[in-house]
Amino acid sequence: MPAFALLAQARAAIAAFAAMGVLWGTFAAVLPDLKAMLGVDERQLGLLIFCTPIAAISAMLVAPGFGAAMGRAALPLAVMLMAMAFALPGQASVWWLFPLAMACAGAATGLTDVLMNARVAALETQRGLHLMNLTHAAYSFGYAGGAVLTGLLRGAGWGPDWVMGTMSVLGVACAALTLERDGRIEGLRKPKDGSARALGWVPVIGGGIVLIAFMTENAAENWSALHIEKTLGGSPEEGALGPAMLALTMGFARLGGQWLAGKVNPFTLLRVGAVVASVGALVVARAPGPGLAYLGFFVMGIGASVLAPTAFSLVGRLSAPEARARAVARATLLGYFGYFVGPPILGLIAGTFGLRFAFVYAACLVGLIFVLAPLLARQRT
Repeated sequence: MPAFALLAQARAAIAAFAAMGVLWGTFAAVLPDLKAMLGVDERQLGLLIFCTPIAAISAMLVAPGFGAAMGRAALPLAVMLMAMAFALPGQASVWWLFPLAMACAGAATGLTDVLMNARVAALETQRGLHLMNLTHAAYSFGYAGGAVLTGLLRGAGWGPDWVMGTMSVLGVACAALTLERDGRIEGLRKPKDGSARALGWVPVIGGGIVLIAFMTENAAENWSALHIEKTLGGSPEEGALGPAMLALTMGFARLGGQWLAGKVNPFTLLRVGAVVASVGALVVARAPGPGLAYLGFFVMGIGASVLAPTAFSLVGRLSAPEARARAVARATLLGYFGYFVGPPILGLIAGTFGLRFAFVYAACLVGLIFVLAPLLARQRT
């Protein structure tokens, strides 16, 4: 299919992924200023954002019902709520308000993530397309753009309140692009005959791979700016370039993964990606300065880029058609434990052992994919 036609097919999902990328890229790049605003260290900051996964997981549990009730308006509404929520952390200058603001951002993100991944899985199977790498690339490019723009705004003296408020407006603009005529996500409701129990191990194992991928990817993205600025002595602009480098690399690599989809065995792709991501994380851990750290983020981004999209796509393909949306929703729920729990855990590790050791931990974590990938392969019928 021509590239323009492919983009048109996935326009709404691409806009949703891009909005999420912009907002979380902004958060990662402005994190040093949020830390200074709150007057806390890495360990305390990790604890303050620990309620984010609780809110996200709670929202993910209700996302299928929300999607079924709202119909084609579900995804636009979720993206709109997410964009508005991300304006709040920059305003929460009192430490006890910050967890509440992050809980709002986490809940809206969890709601959006279930719906947009379920929509992509439906498009892939209904229309015979490979879209997971393309839409996840939109997230990565949005993340890089949000991080770079945030670095420029920080360098110009903008505070976290104006930075996050401005970027939330961009998220609202993306929400307007997610409305589509046939955007209802079928299969979200549990069937009345009790067949919801028949999801099996596919979403559990696939969700475990996504969990590892996102725990590594998003922990690195959220703490890379601090690593460059605090450990390696970089400037705010250099710090913002860390998450931007990782996300931008992942975006281009995912475009390559879009081309590879259907040409390379997906389980081989998982294993190769895990090895490359681990090597990159170790380079970041050993880097003496920002230059070598950027190289590590580049290598890490190439490897990590294919892990989550490939796992999501496999969950969709290996699940029964009538259970596909619920299987993807369950895998998203499990996977995004990593998305939200990863940064706080890395913060606790960094506060105890240092940021270098935190990236060594990330390298070891990715190695668990060599255990889960064979288990997922055995689920094929």
